[in-house]
Amino acid sequence: MQPLKSFQAKHLRALAHSLKPVVLVGQKGISPSLLGSIHEALSAHELIKIKFVDFKDRRLKAECLSEIERRTDSCRAGLIGHTAILYRPHPIPEKRKIVIPVRGT
Repeated sequence: MQPLKSFQAKHLRALAHSLKPVVLVGQKGISPSLLGSIHEALSAHELIKIKFVDFKDRRLKAECLSEIERRTDSCRAGLIGHTAILYRPHPIPEKRKIVIPVRGT
């Protein structure tokens, strides 16, 4: 998936403001069950929050989040504190719930 432009990420962060984290990343880190939970949540909601419970180091969180993005084909809309916002559009355009703003060139 292509990286989001800053105005698109800002739009998604605004939409995610009222959301609660649906997936918690604990001491086991990235496991098949964690990735399965993230896939399910992204398929159902397109925009989710995940919370890092045991990863307090900024570099470890960034590495873990990059790996999650790569393995779930999602993109990061933001990382605030210990909570990350991920977005992946539904593969069927008619079923997409979220419309990403596009600016003309």
